[in-house]
Amino acid sequence: MSLANLKVEQEEVINKQQMIGMGEEESYLKMITKRFFKHKLAVVGLVIFLIIALSAIFAPVISPADPNEITGDFGVEPSGDYLLGTDLVSRDIASRLIYASRVSLAVGIGAVAIYVVIGTILGAIAGFFGKWVDMFIMRLTDIFMSFPYLMVILVLVSIMGPSLYNIIIALGLLGWPGIARIVRGSVLSIKEMDYVKAGIALGYSAPKIVFQHILPNCLAPILVNATFGIASAIIMEASLSFLGMGVQPPTASWGNMLTEAQSLTVLSTQPWLWVPPGLMILLAVLSINFMGDGLRDAMDPKSLK
Repeated sequence: MSLANLKVEQEEVINKQQMIGMGEEESYLKMITKRFFKHKLAVVGLVIFLIIALSAIFAPVISPADPNEITGDFGVEPSGDYLLGTDLVSRDIASRLIYASRVSLAVGIGAVAIYVVIGTILGAIAGFFGKWVDMFIMRLTDIFMSFPYLMVILVLVSIMGPSLYNIIIALGLLGWPGIARIVRGSVLSIKEMDYVKAGIALGYSAPKIVFQHILPNCLAPILVNATFGIASAIIMEASLSFLGMGVQPPTASWGNMLTEAQSLTVLSTQPWLWVPPGLMILLAVLSINFMGDGLRDAMDPKSLK
């Protein structure tokens, strides 16, 4: 048998294995979905998150007023005219709360999307090539992880200027080390499997092996980490906005809505100014964390039956 015929036969075997793997993957996804929906807190979190996401998408439709409109009624408590009252600038709090969800979701999803891409690529390169490439990327990861996270972000935002896009970029550029370590560990174990070695023996290029055969099997830990990362990014944005280094007024953000609660008078006599944005941050972060717990339990190989 010639070498060319042998290579063709090996490719056919790999293709058959991939087709079998696709069927197994489909049943695996069904099982993951079923297990996720058995997790009651995860389902509750999903419902809450969907409500927040839909309110952000349809904010112009469901918002009772323009979030930046000056009504002339300063610091009015909740009533029939203003569901959640007005702030000290006489803007409708309910409208600003709805529009602020756009900012939080944009920061959470945008920042996580950036650092997942960076961390996945660097972790896959480090795990697949090993040797000095692995050592260089991992030492770079150690350096980034040794930075005081909040201080570095404050410095970056101060240099670039406080804005929504700069916060997303800063969080995205600094959040990748955790993902890189997770992906590297997964790649190190997966690249020792037979189908990966067969692809290397057939002369497949490194990008094809990494992105088509290895990374699809690393999705579970990446998704779980990304879910918790969205919650962390929302908290970080709220913290930066509270400190005046995040989204700037008049753009509504849950964090900059809380800045009005810095005085003892507001805290004690005007709770409608700070309770709603604080509650929204709590609900958003809790819902995402519940979803992350559900994904982690559903994808845990030790608990799969």
